[in-house]
Amino acid sequence: MARFGGLRRRLLALARPRGPESLPVRFDRRRIYVLPTRFGLFFAALLAAMSVGGLNYNNNPALLMAFLLAGAAMSSLVSAQLQLSGLSVVAVDAEPVHAGRTLHLRVHTRTTDRRVRSGLKVDFDDGDTVPLALRDGTGEVVLDVATHHRGWLDIPRLRVQTTWPLGLARAWSYVWPETPVLVYPRPEALAPPLPIGSGDPAARRLHAAGDDVHHLRNYRAGDSRRAIAWKPSARRGTLLVREFEQPIGTDIDLDWRELHGLPHEVRVARLARWVEDAERDGRRYRLWLPGQPPLGPERGPAHRHACLRALALMPHG
Repeated sequence: MARFGGLRRRLLALARPRGPESLPVRFDRRRIYVLPTRFGLFFAALLAAMSVGGLNYNNNPALLMAFLLAGAAMSSLVSAQLQLSGLSVVAVDAEPVHAGRTLHLRVHTRTTDRRVRSGLKVDFDDGDTVPLALRDGTGEVVLDVATHHRGWLDIPRLRVQTTWPLGLARAWSYVWPETPVLVYPRPEALAPPLPIGSGDPAARRLHAAGDDVHHLRNYRAGDSRRAIAWKPSARRGTLLVREFEQPIGTDIDLDWRELHGLPHEVRVARLARWVEDAERDGRRYRLWLPGQPPLGPERGPAHRHACLRALALMPHG
């Protein structure tokens, strides 16, 4: 099996394209491959047996049937190739996600001849296959991509294929987008609460100390033992911490320098967690990273993206 796997990889390495390419990409006869399916090979063997039998026994109806079926099979090969010919992959994009989550990659396709095409599917070499339907010459599919590390994620080679109309032949073509997609850092799972803000108290925030209990949440590393709600924790079988409402300053400084002593990636993960927590609480925050001007203070989706992007592209320690 390993030998066949190596042979398959060598054959795939010979297929076009052999490296990332810019979009859009249009499929033409030079990059569309057509080969019989397993069912097609069985059908060919059946036609050969029918032809030999017809010749040996001088059975003209059997020969005529064999020629008609052979003609249908040849038409199937051409039809499969025509389903892909003229189809273009115009763009790929995806919303960034945190490392460890599934990234949903959108693949946008288009045709210019508005010819009806059927049975199209898109996948990676070893990924799930997703049907592609075209409407008014355009179509879109969403492929799931696993993420493991922060930073830019190179998109693997995509395959567009079809076995339409009879399933006797498979036509396929590859496209290898050179546009990478961004993966945010994985937030620290048990990060301590947000730092205390500075400035004029203008709102109230949740904190692990105070007078007015707001709600209970799961324990995080660094929480005070006095904030643990022991009775509710015993009932639920997990440590719960009381959060209180306290007056707060308007801005939070999320400073890389304040986390000295922690491993490099832990600092990235903690700042990513604090960015999400600050957004969740509706706080304005400023992110300080080494060698970069501070980001903010601000809040909102654009600021969140700017901060998480900066963290994602931090050099690996």
